[in-house]
Amino acid sequence: MAGTPIGDSADAPPRLAEELAGADVVAAEDTRRLRRLTQALGVTPRGRIVSYFEGNESARTPELVAELLGGARVLLVTDAGMPSVSDPGYRLVAAAVEKDIRVTAVPGPSAVLTALALSGLPVDRFCFEGFLPRKAGERLSRLREVAEERRTLVYFEAPHRLDDTLAAMAEVFGAERRAAVCRELTKTYEEVRRGGLGELAAWAAEGVRGEITVVVEGAPEKGAEEIGAEELVRRVRVREEAGERRKEAIAAVAAAAGVPKREVFDAVVAAKNAGA
Repeated sequence: MAGTPIGDSADAPPRLAEELAGADVVAAEDTRRLRRLTQALGVTPRGRIVSYFEGNESARTPELVAELLGGARVLLVTDAGMPSVSDPGYRLVAAAVEKDIRVTAVPGPSAVLTALALSGLPVDRFCFEGFLPRKAGERLSRLREVAEERRTLVYFEAPHRLDDTLAAMAEVFGAERRAAVCRELTKTYEEVRRGGLGELAAWAAEGVRGEITVVVEGAPEKGAEEIGAEELVRRVRVREEAGERRKEAIAAVAAAAGVPKREVFDAVVAAKNAGA
């Protein structure tokens, strides 16, 4: 497989042109975009070009594995970035590995790493979450699963859903949680907008275009003395909404915060009595 530019064709690694020219089969997510890339690189593939996208990935994988078993050199490319990273590729790699076929990669640009580097947020530990579910309820549930994640989070998102996603993040993570919206990376109109999730949600509500990567700061590691009753209650609610029973949620929150379970229980009861 080979990484392809995420915006500027000049970012293509030198080996990409060599592999495109020499492969027996080039499996491309979009053959039209591949044609534009080869023209930009001044390359004429000598091998057969086939489409390999979400709609035909399952059916085409056995064909490509058969080509590999027959000795063909198959090159997999997607529209932008590295195959398998929220793009087609995983099924083919897994099938090839199962048949003991050698798999290697031509490293290339990655929207995930580029956004992390530009975000201004901690990058020593991070996790990639891909695209969130489209339905609001499922999206909130997925976010609640990582509400206490301390590593930096990276997401892909469609521009027309960005405002809803940022608003949901502000609801679950807190409006002040720092984030960066990276738009059109390496392209002419590249933009990195940094700020709190609430501020970014308000900005996105005006409309945003282009390909989007969102980087979100991980949950803060607070000392027990810094965590107030309101925050303890919020953490319990997040866990309950993710499916935990209240008793288990209280115990988990208490353990993570380093406070007695009774303190968390009392906070939850007080909030309930106050109608919060």
